Amino acid sequence: MNIDTKKTKIVATIGPASEDVSVLKNMIESGMNVARFNFSHGEHEWHKRVMKNVRKVSRQLNIPIAIIADLQGPRVRILVEEDVKIEKGEVIRVFDVQTIAKEKAIDKSERKIITLDCPGILKSLRVSDEILIEDGIIKIKVIDVLDTHVIAEVINGDVIKNHKGVNIPDVEIPLPTLTEKDYRDLEFALGENVDYIAMSFVRDAESLMEARNYMRKLVGQDCPIPKIISKIEAKQAIKNLDEIIRTSDAIMVARGDLGIEVNPHRVSLLSKEIIKKSLKYLRPVIMATQMLASMEKNARPTRAEIADVTNAVVDHVDAVMLSAEASVGDYPIESVGTMAEIAMETERSTYDDIDLFSPIGFVSDEVKIAQSTYLFAKEMEAKTIVLFSESGYTARLLSHFRPDFLTLVATNNEKTYRQMSLVWGVRSFLYEIIDSRGEIIDKLIAESKNSGLLIKNDLAVTILGSTKSGKKLKLTGSRIV
Repeated sequence: MNIDTKKTKIVATIGPASEDVSVLKNMIESGMNVARFNFSHGEHEWHKRVMKNVRKVSRQLNIPIAIIADLQGPRVRILVEEDVKIEKGEVIRVFDVQTIAKEKAIDKSERKIITLDCPGILKSLRVSDEILIEDGIIKIKVIDVLDTHVIAEVINGDVIKNHKGVNIPDVEIPLPTLTEKDYRDLEFALGENVDYIAMSFVRDAESLMEARNYMRKLVGQDCPIPKIISKIEAKQAIKNLDEIIRTSDAIMVARGDLGIEVNPHRVSLLSKEIIKKSLKYLRPVIMATQMLASMEKNARPTRAEIADVTNAVVDHVDAVMLSAEASVGDYPIESVGTMAEIAMETERSTYDDIDLFSPIGFVSDEVKIAQSTYLFAKEMEAKTIVLFSESGYTARLLSHFRPDFLTLVATNNEKTYRQMSLVWGVRSFLYEIIDSRGEIIDKLIAESKNSGLLIKNDLAVTILGSTKSGKKLKLTGSRIV
């Protein structure tokens, strides 16, 4: 399997199962393009050490790997001293950290107790509200609201464990999108020079601008900051979808919490809508959650999981994501390899072809030139478009059209070099010293021939990207390599 030709990128969540250098090396060689660090778990010391491992292996293999710091966001979690087993029909008490701290003595023999770690959340609860725990596996329903706690009936029982996530659909959580923990994690992530920040439970565009301004305040006006990925998983995000996408740098379809916040039967259709709008506004889009979930414990995926990944590739997402499969599963390397095989097989099929792609959501000279370049390369049956780009904007423009061939990007910006790892169909190459852009493109073509990406008599279309000084795209021609 030649993963060099894979166009759909793979995001893998890094955890105890994948933290070692040897495992990371095999995962990258199997097709991993982006390493995701989930800041809902692990201490900064661990994240720092393992991020260093990712960078080390990336340099050794000379393969760009982007790093995502995924912030926890306004997630409500369970606080219990020990596991609490509840059964259907049972009645329990629910406190929050604020109310339980005021209780001098609680008769624990009366009814079982659980606590939510969000202060003040009980004020938002009403009779008939449903509290969903651990991805909705456990469901309890509010039947009475008291001054210090609420009484809830168990609809679906199981064992409630400490720190498990809680969703309360239709209830506005009294937490900002960026919590105090998120600000601490964000400052740490900036210090580690991560490439993307993923924001959880985004509800509006204002929170994205707040995060961007905060990062800019920390690093100054001249230093590059990570691009922001908005995770679409809250019901309110669906209402504000267009403005969130336009304000974001990339989008993640976080189907786990989205399937709890809205009717789960709508998730697949909503996912397609999110993908379509993301591509329209030139935002890379990631499909996430349970894509190969059975591979957490099994060496082979189910047929349904293969179909799920295939469908995402046909929908032309930029990337597909592994979560527990890669972070705590028994087969992290095999999970990446399986996902890469599915993506490549689908990309070779006719179902992956595009005749009339969705229009871009705005018009500019750069858009017109990029589209003309794509059409010219397609008409000439070119094997690749080779370009120079400092910011990666030109590459994202060309990626929108989902060409049959790879786009090879030379850049002198290390941040761009890594961030392109998330963009569909783009391979980036870093050149620290740039004397002549034309010469760098010639050098990239020569190196691509030596590596086998291009072969003799392939046709390459070359283009110079836009620059910080505002120069426009320039089509420089085509050549037989």
